[in-house]
Amino acid sequence: MPDLASLTDRQKQMLYRAQHRGTKEADIFIGTFAERRIADMTPEQLDRFETLLDEDDMDIMNWILSRAPTPAQFQNDVMALLQTFRLKT
Repeated sequence: MPDLASLTDRQKQMLYRAQHRGTKEADIFIGTFAERRIADMTPEQLDRFETLLDEDDMDIMNWILSRAPTPAQFQNDVMALLQTFRLKT
């Protein structure tokens, strides 16, 4: 987990949103991804991640796991990071 004191208020809010999605699977996967990656994201990546967090949990997880095609607006570097992210590293 990143040092919370080193995160901006925006990053802290996004981390909270990523960890409290509403479904256990999304909480664990997206929350852990955010814990490990949010401190290193560029402002543009934060924008894309924040937009993605507005979507439904099941849709996000289906796109990450390639169970459904990812809509064009979410085919970007952040989705690529999520799709290659592994919980155990």
